[in-house]
Order: sequence, then structure tokens, then C-alpha cells
Amino acid sequence: MYYKLKAITSLRSLDIKINAIQHIGIPVTDLKRSKTFYERLGFANVMQATFDEKGEPGTCVMMKRDNMIMELYELPESGLNEIRSRSNGHIDHVAFDVEDIEVAYNSIKEAGFNIIEPEPVFLQFWERGCKYFNITGPDGERLEFNQIL
Repeated sequence: MYYKLKAITSLRSLDIKINAIQHIGIPVTDLKRSKTFYERLGFANVMQATFDEKGEPGTCVMMKRDNMIMELYELPESGLNEIRSRSNGHIDHVAFDVEDIEVAYNSIKEAGFNIIEPEPVFLQFWERGCKYFNITGPDGERLEFNQIL
């Protein structure tokens, strides 16, 4: 059986320096339980911060082991039903580490990808913060481009 692929963007490769997968984001329903689970696998909590989710505070923890980072985040109570109702897994996004978020954003925009945010978003994560933006892939998967400042 043959499938016809629909052209989504230009076939040329973008000139963006992607260093590696930066982290994998997982929404969790019990942050304490999830932290303990990943600690048992040898991960350590290297960053914890709150974020705003529709006017309510959520909590994000970055768990690191060697060069792997798992982002565990707990939404406020009002957002937990969405997480609990998922039946096909809980990986929310894959994040790519980029050297220059503005260059990456402009290149992605110029190439015609579907960008979710109108501009790179700053978060007070890590020591000096980070900036990120997301695109959606052909099956709706979310790919994040992230620069730790």
C-alpha cells in the first residue's frame, strides 16, 4: 500500500543549530509521587519553579540524570482532569536545546511551520531563565525549541 505524503513545508533543511533533545515534558497528577519515582531511577531535582496556568499556579520540576532531563509539571487543580482523562500516554512535548532562540524562531517562522506562540516566551526557570516556543508536527505532536539563558 502506498501513501501520498502531503507537503507541509519546504523540503530544505533549516539552518538552526540544535544541540540535542533538551528535555521531555510529562504532566503529572502527584508531583511528590513522580519526583520519588524518578529519584528511584537515579534522577535528581535540579530545578523547581512555579508557573502561571490560566491565573492559577502550577509547579515544574526538572529531574536530571547524566545528560537526560525529564520535566515533570503539575497543573493547578482545575487542569488535573485533562491529565487524568488521557488514555494514550502522558508525554506532553519533546524539547530541543537551541543556541539562539530568536534565530530559531525566525527561521521556523520563515519556513512556514505552525508556531503556537506569537513570540518566544520567557520563564523564570533555571538560574537566569529560559525562552521557548512550540510548533506542531503533522500528527499534532508538540515540539518545543528552548534556550536556557
